[in-house]
Amino acid sequence: MVKRILFLVMVGALVLAGCAGQGTAVAPTQRAVYMAAIEPKGSTTVDKEPFPAVALPEGGGYALDEPDANGAWVVETYRWDPGTIVVNQGDVVTLEIIGINGKEHPFTIEGYNISDVVKRGQVTRVTFAADKAGIFKIKCSAHQPSVQADLVVLPNK
Repeated sequence: MVKRILFLVMVGALVLAGCAGQGTAVAPTQRAVYMAAIEPKGSTTVDKEPFPAVALPEGGGYALDEPDANGAWVVETYRWDPGTIVVNQGDVVTLEIIGINGKEHPFTIEGYNISDVVKRGQVTRVTFAADKAGIFKIKCSAHQPSVQADLVVLPNK
């Protein structure tokens, strides 16, 4: 009985090993991805934490408000949420992006010749076929360097 079980386990392992090199293509699907243009903020007062001496990078993506009369200061950034989107090559992808913070976010999807604008309080939808494998930036031109997301298109084998 033990020999038979051992034999079956070995045959099963050989079958799996033989199949391992043969990738199967993933069938294209419709993908809906829900995103938001958000603005995380942090604040404190100078009596708890000194105001930073080094300026933040330019480009509109970061902001550092100097202390007010009460010593309160604020740091903020804009970003896409989520910051990484993973789809399969061949999928038909719809990005539905709502503007939460920031008046508008003009954006492009590099490598796909797609551009549009996300506005506060509105939903922007873009649909495209993810026909190229690779990693492509979704970049807001008004808020760099922080409003970037990665569109990861996995190759279809």
